Amino acid sequence: MKQNNIIRDSEELAARLAEVLSVPGYDNTARNRLSYLACSISLEHAHATRALLGVGLFSSSLVVLRAQFEALVRAVWICYAATDGQIEKLGATLTLDAEQGAKNLPSANEMLALLSNKAPAQLYEALSRFKESSWKALNSFVHAGIHPLQRHEHGYPVHIIEQCLRNSNGLAVMASMQAAVLTGRQQLVGDVGRLGNVYKSCLPSEIEV
Repeated sequence: MKQNNIIRDSEELAARLAEVLSVPGYDNTARNRLSYLACSISLEHAHATRALLGVGLFSSSLVVLRAQFEALVRAVWICYAATDGQIEKLGATLTLDAEQGAKNLPSANEMLALLSNKAPAQLYEALSRFKESSWKALNSFVHAGIHPLQRHEHGYPVHIIEQCLRNSNGLAVMASMQAAVLTGRQQLVGDVGRLGNVYKSCLPSEIEV
């Protein structure tokens, strides 16, 4: 019953977040637009994570969870730490030359390091905690390491599946909060914060939202 409640609450939370964030960014600068797009990608990954968990594709869901986290880090980095030159590279029309030019953009580790004194402290600390607790295991799933091999053979404990869903929900609230900030509407920021409180039952305790 508890697991069913988490699934139900997760779907309700996702629907409520989609309602809140039905407005675009408040301006059309490249920095704002690209950060908002990265938030949207992160939220798309959240939907994919839930869908994969729902059909029992647990290893794949954890791969997508890492992509969800990286898209969120990218969104925050674009907003607070990327240089104008890096913004120009990310916003360039997709060509072979543009693809090559964007290859030297910072990794997730590098982006987080840059955010340590540029992003809002609570947001940076939440992202850092997630990376510290989950990054090695998620890398293992991406690269078919010991974690997915062992779980695929012996099965996934319920608490791991639930934690994947909770973590995805937590990242979704963080991405929604970032997107709400980008709309320039303080009411939306408050709405997302209230949803984080209403749906605590399906959020992880270690991720503050």
